[in-house]
Amino acid sequence: MVVLYILLVFAAVIAARTLMFTPKAEEKRDFEPIEQDREASVQNLAALIRCKTVSYEDHSLEDDAEFEKLIGLLPTLYPNVWKTCPLQRFDGRALLFHWKGKSAGDPAVLMAHYDVVPVEEENWEKPAFEAVVEDGVMWGRGTLDTKVTFNGILSGAENLIKQGFRPEHDVYFAFSGGEEINGPGAQNIVQYFKEQGLTLRLVLDEGGAVVEDVFPGVKGQCALIGIAEKGLMNLEFSVSGAGGHASAPAPHTPVGKLSMACAKVEGHPFKAHFTKPVLEMFDTLGRRSSFLYRMIFANLWAFGWVLDLITKKSGGELNALVRTTVAFTQMKGSKAPNVIPPTASMVANLRLNPADSADSAAAYIQKTVGDADIKLTKLTAMEPSPISRTDCEGWQIVSNACAGTWRGCVVAPYLMVQCSDSRHYGQISDRVYRFSAMDMTAEERHSIHGNNERIRLEVICRAVEFFMRVMKQL
Repeated sequence: MVVLYILLVFAAVIAARTLMFTPKAEEKRDFEPIEQDREASVQNLAALIRCKTVSYEDHSLEDDAEFEKLIGLLPTLYPNVWKTCPLQRFDGRALLFHWKGKSAGDPAVLMAHYDVVPVEEENWEKPAFEAVVEDGVMWGRGTLDTKVTFNGILSGAENLIKQGFRPEHDVYFAFSGGEEINGPGAQNIVQYFKEQGLTLRLVLDEGGAVVEDVFPGVKGQCALIGIAEKGLMNLEFSVSGAGGHASAPAPHTPVGKLSMACAKVEGHPFKAHFTKPVLEMFDTLGRRSSFLYRMIFANLWAFGWVLDLITKKSGGELNALVRTTVAFTQMKGSKAPNVIPPTASMVANLRLNPADSADSAAAYIQKTVGDADIKLTKLTAMEPSPISRTDCEGWQIVSNACAGTWRGCVVAPYLMVQCSDSRHYGQISDRVYRFSAMDMTAEERHSIHGNNERIRLEVICRAVEFFMRVMKQL
């Protein structure tokens, strides 16, 4: 009887919490219309796309003239910005525009990068750098990542200056020409802000977007604003041995040992951690989910293990939100099929949950592998970013701009699983937000860094509108 009573109480608590887990009441807001030169917004992005600003780790492969070509276009594309906002240039192809407000205190920083990743032109349906427009779509490398936001910021300011608007506080436009290769541009700008002793009320860079069907049980548009980003570590696994002819192998060759290590790591995923960005996302979107998922999200204290199991088995975006992930990406062994290599290696790309660190993740991997012959070497390591606030004006500004641009969307915090230049700003601000001002389909998201990157013309204009709504609150 006691057990039955406990079960009934448990079921009643679960049911009550689930039924009460409904969307919070929202204040009804009226959003003013935004006017922009839509044709100029589209044409300006096209001009940027035609600049082949491809960045490479090997700088000898880069074309400096293309980067200078883009910078040289700015006075023509955005004449009011050029006249009104002084430009400073920093090492790392970094550009910093300063739009002076009515008062200098509490400045905001709007960010983007204008370099792009390389392309395999033979795999594209349209030329990658000609900004071809067909059927309301512009094709080109950088249309999504992130010349659209570069253009959105500058076109937004161009329109507002032309309309006679001036922000209440200073605004900086910070652009990097080497973000794709983790260049020093953003770091140099942050150092400048440090030297100036500036306190930033808001930093806004690329990150989440307006998406559909990405959260279980939720329909309709969701604007996901990153309030933190995962860390990154490239970890090399290496084994050394005697090598020799493949006709008389030892029980386990270097490649065999690495294969076993790979299987062990993939078979023992990192522990799930429900960090602040994820919990706030669950609290916002989970309330709009189907009953079964609402029951889970309303009662993580009881069903967290269920969510852990689901994400562990399925992988993908939801799994990446709750744990450190490991993706094996490279392996190197012998140069001949009949030779056992004296050394072999493989590389795993880890994305670190905010609850983990590079050191703790490496220790977990070493323990999981359990083979003293396998040496681990950190090739690259960037710790997870600090977590930004959502109880402040900075968050409200970005949230309001999302709600005004995409009417009816649900705005939620989230954890960005990629890395961006904004991570450097965590040193000087606890109000760093990551949002790419676009509504994107799954196909469009998958074209980022891939083939046939393209953007709908209407999305270009909505990006401009979003930034205009942000600036009008600054």
